[in-house]
Amino acid sequence: MKIAILMGSEKDMPKMQAGADVLAEFGVDHEVHVMSAHRTPQAVAEFATNARANGYGAIICGAGKAAHLAGAVAAHSTLPVIGVPIAAGGMGGLDALLSTVQMPTGIPVATVAVDSAANAAYLAVALLAVTDAGLAAKLDAYREGLKG
Repeated sequence: MKIAILMGSEKDMPKMQAGADVLAEFGVDHEVHVMSAHRTPQAVAEFATNARANGYGAIICGAGKAAHLAGAVAAHSTLPVIGVPIAAGGMGGLDALLSTVQMPTGIPVATVAVDSAANAAYLAVALLAVTDAGLAAKLDAYREGLKG
């Protein structure tokens, strides 16, 4: 299975790169896409609707300000969606955090800290590791390394 990393704007890539780096470090196949819940809503809906059939196991979404991307994806997919609120604009990411974490019952978005794409990727790895013993071993080894 692979992981999708979506972001609302190419300007978000410097903050989302850490997530792609973590997935690469674990050998997890992933793709990065730029699509906006507001500027390209049809593309977001189509991607999310077809994500499971296209081999994705989870979707990481990074967006700032209104940060509707993760919610829009979760509305169209039953895959795990992990939101990365991005600090953009004048509120230091608080607006994005609240927009990402405050989802209606039944349409959950797991949400990590502001600008924490790396943690989103670690969570995605943990989700895939539930059914992938090799990946679970890599994650165990990584966590052991944190102790040292």
